[in-house]
Amino acid sequence: MNTANICNEFILEKTIQEFASTIERIWYKHSKIVNITKHSKEWWNDQCQRDLEHYQQSRCIDDWKKFRNTIKKTKHNFFNLKIQEITNKSKRPWKLMD
Repeated sequence: MNTANICNEFILEKTIQEFASTIERIWYKHSKIVNITKHSKEWWNDQCQRDLEHYQQSRCIDDWKKFRNTIKKTKHNFFNLKIQEITNKSKRPWKLMD
């Protein structure tokens, strides 16, 4: 975008509109539609979804236990990775308390 020739209100308005349409195009090109569900957690993955669906179909207590175990392991792995990222990035483990 050329901003060197803005000399009056009309050209300024045109430049702003051009800028806004560029931002809008970029936004729609790189954004994605997110479906919010009751399981919209960062740690939720496909395995959690599969085990939940399997339990919902069977209603078996063993499948429920498997689902709960999957969640427990998934959360554990996810948060351990987050802790590792924070400690490796900042080299300050007390940043975990922020």
